[in-house]
Amino acid sequence: MITEAAELNDAELVTRYRRDPDLFTVVHDRYHRDVYLYVAGRLDTQIAEDITAETFLVAFDRRDRFDPERGGLRPWLFGIATNLIARHRRKETRHYRALARLGPDPDVEGHEGRVVTSVTAQHMKPYLARALAALPGGERDVLLLVALGQLSYDEVAQALGIAVGTVGSRLNRARAKILSSIDREKARG
Repeated sequence: MITEAAELNDAELVTRYRRDPDLFTVVHDRYHRDVYLYVAGRLDTQIAEDITAETFLVAFDRRDRFDPERGGLRPWLFGIATNLIARHRRKETRHYRALARLGPDPDVEGHEGRVVTSVTAQHMKPYLARALAALPGGERDVLLLVALGQLSYDEVAQALGIAVGTVGSRLNRARAKILSSIDREKARG
């Protein structure tokens, strides 16, 4: 029966798992990796495991409240994860500030084949971390849902309960602030 449920679309799956809660494992199997990768990109991996597990626990407990008319399961789960991350926002901000203080990782000798993009990414890490820490929460949420969660504007809007136009404007503001912050950091040397 679970094998059959794996072939269902989200709306059909919701209808079925409300009658048979064991089918929620299909939701977990279908979306766990995506949610985990998003959360791990926002927080460290140990916390990501906890928040991902809590996301599915909350979703299971609230499965009767899910309304397929308001959007899909994936954005609903990302919305739950984002709300749980908000509880850890202070820790997240401290994490980004700590990364910014660390500076780039020192070069390791003997790695002549190191790719230029990797070096550039390491160099930019503290600048990006400071810029992310300085963003308002709503802008950071939108930016990271798009960049790490790879959600569409519609999915971000569903996850955060905001209008699609708000997603676009927050994303544009976040990008502009990130670029401006990095440019200021580079100018300082």
